[in-house]
Amino acid sequence: MQTQLADFIRSTPAGDAAEAILRKCVHCGFCTATCPTYQLLGDELDGPRGRIYLIKQMLEGAAVSGRTRTHLDRCLTCRACETTCPSGVEYAQLLDIGREVAETLAPRPWYERFWRRGLVVFFRTPALLAPALRLARLVRPLLPAALARGVPAAPPVSGRWPAARHARRMLVLGGCVQPELGPDINAAAARVLDRLGISLIDAPAAGCCGSLAHHMTMPETALHDMRALIDAWWPWVESGVEAIVVSASGCGSMVRDYARLLAHDPDYRERAARISAMARDLVEVLAEAPELDRLTARLAPVQAAFQVPCSLQHGLRLRTLAETLLARVGFDLVPVADAHLCCGSAGTYSLLQPTLSQPLRAAKLAALQAGSAQVILSANIGCIAHLAQAAQLPVCHWIVALDQRLAAAH
Repeated sequence: MQTQLADFIRSTPAGDAAEAILRKCVHCGFCTATCPTYQLLGDELDGPRGRIYLIKQMLEGAAVSGRTRTHLDRCLTCRACETTCPSGVEYAQLLDIGREVAETLAPRPWYERFWRRGLVVFFRTPALLAPALRLARLVRPLLPAALARGVPAAPPVSGRWPAARHARRMLVLGGCVQPELGPDINAAAARVLDRLGISLIDAPAAGCCGSLAHHMTMPETALHDMRALIDAWWPWVESGVEAIVVSASGCGSMVRDYARLLAHDPDYRERAARISAMARDLVEVLAEAPELDRLTARLAPVQAAFQVPCSLQHGLRLRTLAETLLARVGFDLVPVADAHLCCGSAGTYSLLQPTLSQPLRAAKLAALQAGSAQVILSANIGCIAHLAQAAQLPVCHWIVALDQRLAAAH
């Protein structure tokens, strides 16, 4: 794809990155076959190839309108197109650049900016999120059915967190939303890893990874969150922790990208690169544990449907490893049609684009519940919360299901 970037972005870091990405695209259209929004809407501009054209025109100086921004907003950033693309187009990075330019050249109305900023502040601030959820659950019986369905159920009790007693130590990302919606996830991970001779440590003051603000096109807020998380983790990194475990694949995909996102920050780029290199998904940690087979040898098989989060399969590229691991520890995975397609959660997407998010969820649940599964497993808190609102089967993180089975067997 030939490009003639406009003066405002030519020879800038963003412009150079965009130009390199655009020149990889060969217009083949393979991406449209795996794009959830193109499948729903059938509009070229609501698929990756069409959005790439919109971004190219914008960076070359064409007029930008709210309509341009709408087509970019509708993208889930699921990155299925990147998995499909034969040319290796880094679509998500290009989309980030395009969204930032669109926000500058065609600013949103004040009420949209207020709503989006409010969502970011609310979800990344536990002091706001926790009491709001308690209040919502209290008044849930009084709410209209449509609103009541959107109130997440009270999370399970997290249970015992083992003391740090092993020579092998790993940090874990606590996060912003997961402690309120799924406090049992990291506690379960700590118990499973403790059985494998690894102590999991939750560093104080380690908050949001930055993905909320990043995907809402608030780059300065996102970078602030990334730097704050690096600062909170750094004393533990210097003390010799082995890895940084991330139990939410959406956050894991973000942390893996710190090296690129902070590459131009002289104060943080070296530390960011080290943090990215140390970040591991739970799947990777358990897959390399030699004691795992002995630990799970007596577990009875359980039929499960695995909802592979987009961040796990298209961002981290760990789908095959995850499915192999789950089968190894006794989950009999039933076939799931169109497993590559997004469930419609995508962070705050389900709140900002409900007319697209809800049919995607319905299709995903139909596929997950079509077989003989007893439980739906996932690897990302956003997907779990989104699916659980409408699922007929229980939905949980796979590490929670594994921890429960280990506790019952031992």
